[in-house]
This record gives sequence, structure tokens and C-alpha cells, in this order.
Amino acid sequence: MNSPDRSAPSDMRDSSAVQRVSIARVVLPIAVLMAGVLVWDLVVRLNAIPPYVLPGPELVATTLVKDWPILWQSLLATLLTTLEGFVAAAVGGVALALLFNQSKWLEQALLPYAIILQVTPVIAIAPLLLIYLPQQTAVIVCAWIVAFFPVLSNTALGLNSVDRNLAGLFQLHGASRMQTLRYLKLPAALPYILGGLRIAGGLSLIGAVVAEIAAGSAGAGSGLAYRIAESGYRLNIPRMFAALLLLSVTGIVIYMCLAAVSHLLLRRWHESAFGKES
Repeated sequence: MNSPDRSAPSDMRDSSAVQRVSIARVVLPIAVLMAGVLVWDLVVRLNAIPPYVLPGPELVATTLVKDWPILWQSLLATLLTTLEGFVAAAVGGVALALLFNQSKWLEQALLPYAIILQVTPVIAIAPLLLIYLPQQTAVIVCAWIVAFFPVLSNTALGLNSVDRNLAGLFQLHGASRMQTLRYLKLPAALPYILGGLRIAGGLSLIGAVVAEIAAGSAGAGSGLAYRIAESGYRLNIPRMFAALLLLSVTGIVIYMCLAAVSHLLLRRWHESAFGKES
């Protein structure tokens, strides 16, 4: 006689708990956002704050729709710069970390200069780059500078965090340096690399914004940051808020896309992805 399956109710409870957590992750941020917008609107209305000081959310939304053609073109320019800087940072950071892992002499020679790039404020570098480089190239370089070091440091950390027992096993079986790198170090470093890329995605947008502001002050610019600065000079505060809203949404979308890619690559084998699904 078959015994009753006691695991089914437990599985159903676990599934319900996961669904509640997933719903809460969506509902709670939306509720906080709506509450914030409501408070913002009440503050503007009750205090009769003029639009050139603080526009209300309704006026910002109206301005976003009315000025959408201009803001859309600026958004595309900023996105292109961000993407180019991010790709350069991703390729350069991973490649240099691989070289550092294979040659300690090279790491000791070049790592201090990578640190110098990281600790030097990009707002101080941007005007110099605009003097010596074409405008678009200078903006891309600024985005690359800001996003480069997190990819480099995270990748190097991942490559150096391989389990010593596994490394010894590879050495015992006569694996070459390239085989060890390909089959052991790179898979072990993948979560670190993806973590660095998630950070670099937002930082490349910040670098692009800083460079666009510097380019705008020099009399040339077309990105969202330039529109923000231009709106401030003209006291068009609603357009400034609309452009800032687009920048914030862009940064959120970039992070979510990179987080989704990371989850898809790690979900079948890494503990961090298991934790999100449980």
C-alpha cells in the first residue's frame, strides 16, 4: 500500500512563499514611488511653489511628452556614448586582468596607473580631454575611465580566488596554463566579472554625463546632460526634471538588463542565482 505523498503540501507552501516574495519585490517599490510622487505633488500645490523653483509631477510629465523629440535625440546620444564606453571598459578591463593573472611583473608595472585613473576625478580630466581629443572621443574616454577599474579589479579578484585544491588538481594532471585559465579560472571568475560589469554599466553612464556637461560648458553637446545644463541656464526647470527622470530610468534599465544577463548565466550553477530563485 502506497504511503501518502507528504512533500506536496510543503512544495505548495514553498511555491506560495516564493510568489509572495516576488510580488512584494514589485509592489513595494511601486508603492514607495507613488507615495513619493504624491508627497511631491502636495508640497508643490499646498505651498504654491512656482514652476521655475520646483515643478510638480504633472508638469514634469507634460513637459516630457511635449519635448519628447528633443529629449529622445539627446537620450540616444547619451546611450550611444554609454554603450561605447561600457564595451571599451568591459573588453579592456577583462583583457588586462587576464594579462595581470599571467604575469605578476606586468601587474606590478601597470596596476598603479590603473589606480591613478580610478582615483582621479573624471570632472577634472574631462576638460583636458576635450582640448586634446575630438569631442565625441573625449566623452567616450571619460565613460571608459570611470567604468574601467571595477571590471579590472573584480576580474582580477575572481581569477585569484580559485580554490587551491582545484588548482593543485589541475597541476597534478599536467594541465597547461591556458587550460587552467580556460577550464578553471575563467568559470570561477565569471560571477566576479559579471558583478564588475553591473557596476560598470551605471558608472559608464555617470562618466558620459560628466563629460557631456563639460562638453556643454565648452559650447558643444547634444546628450541628456547637456539638455539638463541648458535647461538650468534658461530656467526651464520642468525640462530639467524631465531629462533627469530619463537619465534615472536609463540607469535603472541598464542595471536591470545586466542583472538579468548575470542571472541567466549563473542560474544553473552559482549560489547567488539559487538564492534569488528560492
